[in-house]
Amino acid sequence: MALSGCSESIQPSVNPVGLKDAYQQHFMIGGALNKPQALGEEPAAIDVVIKHFNTITAENEMKWESLQPEEGKFTFDVADKMIALAEANDIFVVGHTMLWHQQTPDWVFTDDAGQLASRQVVMQRLETHMKTIGEHFGTRVQGWDVANEVFNDDGTWRDSKWYQTLGEDYVAETFKLADQVAPHAELYYNDYNLFKPAKRQAVVNMVKDLQRRGIRIDGVGIQGHYGLGYPDLNELEESIKAFAALGVQVMFTELDISVLPFPEEQEQGADVSIDLALQEKLNPFFDGMPDAELKQLNDYYIELFAMFLRHKESISRITFWGVNDGQSWRNYWPMQGRTDYPLLFDRNNQPKAAVAQLIEMAKQH
Repeated sequence: MALSGCSESIQPSVNPVGLKDAYQQHFMIGGALNKPQALGEEPAAIDVVIKHFNTITAENEMKWESLQPEEGKFTFDVADKMIALAEANDIFVVGHTMLWHQQTPDWVFTDDAGQLASRQVVMQRLETHMKTIGEHFGTRVQGWDVANEVFNDDGTWRDSKWYQTLGEDYVAETFKLADQVAPHAELYYNDYNLFKPAKRQAVVNMVKDLQRRGIRIDGVGIQGHYGLGYPDLNELEESIKAFAALGVQVMFTELDISVLPFPEEQEQGADVSIDLALQEKLNPFFDGMPDAELKQLNDYYIELFAMFLRHKESISRITFWGVNDGQSWRNYWPMQGRTDYPLLFDRNNQPKAAVAQLIEMAKQH
């Protein structure tokens, strides 16, 4: 097996131009920072951010459980340090996320008896949270993921605690609140699997409903958690067109491409540390990525960016979900303990071959 570390295809680029500079006339390029990066504890990763990104998102540190883990007790330290890094380098900050069904503390939805709280109580807590973070961050955050992942893949409403307590109107109410607390910021809806027609249509219908009611929504974020050759790019392109036709910005918000096999449902609960056969099957590249898969990864990034460039008039931002392979959530989802290579920069913060190719592509457009 020829490993990428021995291949010219992984040699660091000496290109003085960063991705953000190459794509400056087309769309923003960004990444999600984890806690150590936000705190400035990974200088090599920060060097990548400063050279290549002009927008950043907090991977976890601006979610509800990080900002208000206990009712009335807000913690802004990590987020503030990330924003200071952005301000020092003229970087656009995206807040992620005001409302999500995960990483929201249980207390938000429960009453003193431990039962599901009333609509009035949950709405008051949502208002308090959003007003507090809106006042604290102010104009330092230029865009907000207002609502995240509210639909199932078949286009129905996710039966989350937000839905159970507030009803179908909760997304509209959240966007109205967001416009009040962050009137200067762009407001986005963010979701995954938006290449699926039923889910795509649900979001189209939601945006149209907000627009009919005079509620501001500025963009739709298409989460890009993909695999080699997945998804069907024709369906993905249809989603770009459908959202652009609504007159809102289109952005790819959480881009990464896994090179690992996706486990079957019955395998996801397995203990891979014990089952060596399963470990080998589902974590085949723990010693390094073979050249064949590296080429596939590079080629798929090129194919994706060719599509992005075809729709550059509609797309405002491409954000990778992480800075380097080592921090990527794909190493522990859908299974813990794997070694994935889904981003453009390796575990040593060195660029893969695709980076230089993407920079050259931008020059042709």
